[in-house]
Amino acid sequence: MSQDKLYSVKDAAAYLGGLSVYTVHAWLSQGRLHRSKVGSRTMIRESELQRVIEDGGKSPGRPQTAEHQQ
Repeated sequence: MSQDKLYSVKDAAAYLGGLSVYTVHAWLSQGRLHRSKVGSRTMIRESELQRVIEDGGKSPGRPQTAEHQQ
């Protein structure tokens, strides 16, 4: 079983290309990123960061309808 490396919010922001920590916190609140709690600290798994990179930072929310796709 492989274990993901865990990143702090600050390190996750740097991993994602130098985003603001405020952006990472917003993405956590919006559900774009999923957190892992270690004690009282918020950590983000490397696989979660890779998923966001592969998705282009898009929210995993509702799929777009045909009329909204272009």
